[in-house]
Order: sequence, then C-alpha cells, then structure tokens
Amino acid sequence: MATINPYITFNGNCEEAFLFYKSVFGGDFRYVGRFNEMPKNPDYAVDKADLEKIMHISLPISKETILMGSDTSEAFGGPVNQGSNFSISITVDTIEETTRIFNALSKGGNITMPLEKTFWGSFFGTFTDQYGIHWMVGCDVENNTQ
Repeated sequence: MATINPYITFNGNCEEAFLFYKSVFGGDFRYVGRFNEMPKNPDYAVDKADLEKIMHISLPISKETILMGSDTSEAFGGPVNQGSNFSISITVDTIEETTRIFNALSKGGNITMPLEKTFWGSFFGTFTDQYGIHWMVGCDVENNTQ
C-alpha cells in the first residue's frame, strides 16, 4: 500500500520551521539528519557552510501523515523558490512497485535523481513530472530482496 506525504524544501531555515510545526502539531521528530552525517561522495560535495543544515527531518502529525523536509544546498540544486518548494513523497512496499510508479509518473518529465539504493536504506528517486510537480518515490530496501 502506498502512503503519500508532503515534503518541504527550505533555503537554510528548515530546523526553525520544523520546530515551529512541532509547536503547532506536537509530537516528536521521527528523524533528524544533517548534511555532515552523509557519507562522503565527490558527486555530492556539501559546502562547509551547509554541513549543519538539515538533510532530512520527519514529524508525524497523524497516524497516516508525516510532514517531511530538508534544507537545500548548492550540491543538491541550489536555492528553492517559495511556493514551488515542496514535493509529494510516495512510499510503497516493494522495489517493483517503486520502479513502476517512478517510471509511469516520470514519463515526459525530468528525472533529478534516478532510482538507486541509498545510504539511508531506501530504493529511491526524484523527478519533476510533465506538469511541473516534484515527486519522491521510494521503498525500504531492508524488506526487499530484488
């Protein structure tokens, strides 16, 4: 079964924004990761000024919905524009379903990160569809043998 959650990208104030959202919705962050926790990769070099910024954060706001976000950096596309700084994140159960949804939705669009196994344990990719909507599609690799 697929779950869909909003993913918001910020220009350096993600932590501040999510502390505010937490004050409104309550609860605890499920995950907070910073760019300095990423494995070194020459293809995605993070500037020293961005190392303490949020790479990923998640705040459950109901049983069904998780508000997720991150800061951006020059290594990952540079500044975002207010109003277009969100994506729809889809999480499914299998690599096969992830691949099917990714390929179908990205047809005619622009793939920004091809599907691949990631250091955080997902099979994951991102794209902008033919209508200008930003998507993130993935599944947990641990439970998949493909």
